[in-house]
Amino acid sequence: MEEDQGKNMARMQFMNTEIDNLTMGETLDAIDKLIAENKNSYVVTPNVDHIIQLERGGELKEAYKNADLILCDGKPLLWIAKWYGTPIKEKISGSDLFPLLCERAAERGYRMFFLGAGEGVAAKAAENLIGKYKGLKIVGTYSPAKGFESDLAEMEKIEKTIKQASPHILIVALGCPKQELFILHNRERLGVPISLGLGASLDFEAGNIKRAPKWMANHGFEWLYRITQDPKRLAKRYLIDDRKILSLAIKYKKDSKKC
Repeated sequence: MEEDQGKNMARMQFMNTEIDNLTMGETLDAIDKLIAENKNSYVVTPNVDHIIQLERGGELKEAYKNADLILCDGKPLLWIAKWYGTPIKEKISGSDLFPLLCERAAERGYRMFFLGAGEGVAAKAAENLIGKYKGLKIVGTYSPAKGFESDLAEMEKIEKTIKQASPHILIVALGCPKQELFILHNRERLGVPISLGLGASLDFEAGNIKRAPKWMANHGFEWLYRITQDPKRLAKRYLIDDRKILSLAIKYKKDSKKC
């Protein structure tokens, strides 16, 4: 019990989830500890879209409930937390965490496996990252076809491939909620010390999608840049669906006053 309390010491209630209120450095140290524990841990990175999906309920809530690290990914969530009077230390976006995690893996000798993204994207990301971080061990990449989760033979192939590679860190880039549910349902069978659902991070590192300029990300305008990169897929999400965060922010502000 004492160990669990120490582990969740920085965890705070936030809207319809919890957040591990950590800096980037503290996050990397926490990942080191989880790898050492070797208990099939996993990380989720809530952003505005995730909070809206969590409000609908379903299996994504179960994935969040069982996550070992829940990291705040998005400036709007930091603004809301500040408005609540419970500030979050730092935005820990998956795309910022990923390269730093690769750097840490190269230093510590951790083996990594990349699962997801489009055909050839994971392999290109691995090639670029190995060139960037001397000694980085990427022991496998695999980009499954659409609908793979319903194909028993494909799932068995993925399980066998990852088990044979024996990584310390599994990066799953399938988008939310598919990546979180894949990890939730398969982490025990795969036996990887830590898995992270990191969305478009492989596309960024492969050079397939450009990241927003730092000034835009730092001021909460990364979403606007992302729309220009993929308007067909992202315009509705950012301009219509994500507006629901305003009513949710008010709802949970009222709930926090009742406590």
